Amino acid sequence: MMIDLKPARILAIETSCDETACAVLENGRALLSSTVASQMDIHARYGGVFPEVASRQHVLSIIPVVEQTLAQSNLTLKDIDAVAVTQGPGLAGSLVVGMNMAKGIA
Repeated sequence: MMIDLKPARILAIETSCDETACAVLENGRALLSSTVASQMDIHARYGGVFPEVASRQHVLSIIPVVEQTLAQSNLTLKDIDAVAVTQGPGLAGSLVVGMNMAKGIA
């Protein structure tokens, strides 16, 4: 008997500090797409990362970043088999945004 194994596709979300990032991996090795929304210019005026600003920017960026990553990989959420997300270490408010997005997708 032959088993037809489809590739496992993982949506990975990263929001531990000041960059909102997302990637789609296939079989844990092949990077299908990756998107990063940087907050560097926003935090420059503060001389470093300002945690409250970082978490608010993640709220604004997370959906567009995930959508762009899926579009670049020519996949939809229905094609995703698992979701990975950074749970720490990191800024608490920033981590919450990524965790909530991952929970919403899962």
